[in-house]
Amino acid sequence: MYKIFTLFSILAIGLFTSCKTQVSGDLTKQNFDFASEQLTYALQEIDSAKARDGRDSLTKAEKPLVSPRTLDENGNPKLVVSRDWTSGFFPGELWYMYEYTKDPNWEKQARAFTASLEVQKFTKTTHDLGFILYCSFGNGLRLTNDQRYKPILMEAANSLISRYKPNAKIIRSWDHNRDKWQCPVIIDNMMNLELLFWASRESGDSTYYNIAVNHANTTMKNHFRPDYGTYHVIDYDTITGNVLNRHTHQGYAHESTWARGEAWALYGYTMCYRETKDSAYLDQARHVANFIFTNPNLPEDLIPYWDFNAPEIPNEPRDVSAATVIASALYELSSFGGEKAVQYKEQADTILKNLTLHYRATLHDDGGFLLLHSTGSKPSDSEVDVPLVYADYYFLEALLRKEKIENNLSLIEK
Repeated sequence: MYKIFTLFSILAIGLFTSCKTQVSGDLTKQNFDFASEQLTYALQEIDSAKARDGRDSLTKAEKPLVSPRTLDENGNPKLVVSRDWTSGFFPGELWYMYEYTKDPNWEKQARAFTASLEVQKFTKTTHDLGFILYCSFGNGLRLTNDQRYKPILMEAANSLISRYKPNAKIIRSWDHNRDKWQCPVIIDNMMNLELLFWASRESGDSTYYNIAVNHANTTMKNHFRPDYGTYHVIDYDTITGNVLNRHTHQGYAHESTWARGEAWALYGYTMCYRETKDSAYLDQARHVANFIFTNPNLPEDLIPYWDFNAPEIPNEPRDVSAATVIASALYELSSFGGEKAVQYKEQADTILKNLTLHYRATLHDDGGFLLLHSTGSKPSDSEVDVPLVYADYYFLEALLRKEKIENNLSLIEK
């Protein structure tokens, strides 16, 4: 009887939470008003989590925890060290709050959380430097023109290109699982190319640009099936450049399409078109959008399941993080015109509206996260149906892009 009552209570709470969130008027303002309160609460929760953990400062040769990634098993914010690939997203959220509100208090918080990541500019053991440093220092530079941020980003770009394999014309993604892959490249790596395009403009050195373009072209050749679904992991022979394996790591199966991977592809090739004006990238982004929105397994609310081929659909977890990345990419894709430009914006608007109505966290709860129901790695039973910081980051970015488009403003300042 207790289990039945508990289940009924959970369902009732979920129904009440969905019903009490209403969309009327300015969707962006409504969500940033919510985010202002929720992220203020998050800052308090982060302080409490650091106090519980006792790792505010360096102790026992351990590195300090810097920012939240998700919730732990007790419902408290799970903090990560600066080396974690997600560490730059929370500072990025704070920069987006400053961008929207112009409140110097958000700038102060953003600077503090950003500063803790500087040490990663020297890291050469990961491809994730774009996620870590461009989402944090990159947004900070864009919004404040603080010249102290430039050498940090340039050093990060140099660290990133140290992973370039010229024979295969790709940037190596991971160093782990060497027994499985010789040189793995994941579709996520498309997102880190933005740092290299910035470095090329800033320095006048085409090396960064050429490496980014080579990586994008090689990925376009090898990561996609004929229907424009994506493989997650491509394994390369670094001497011949040949493909050794086409695998997945976070998707359902090697031949399935992992939803967030498809979202990374949409965002990555849209960004590459912005940076190069190469129409091949624009065509690729449009093909990926077509795959997503004509897929028979995409739910009516446009919030995808964690994998488009997951076997138990419709009884599979959603991935809100994939939805927010898709929405943000669609706004930019719509800005490039074409016969589907209006449709892309309408689809992005629908995603944001449905996230607001049915996927938003409870105010002053849920660790201060903004959105629920993301999926990190279902095959590893890791971070399934939880809030994830990068879902929140791209949610705020999408909202800002929506407002800029509707006010005829440039999406990306350079």
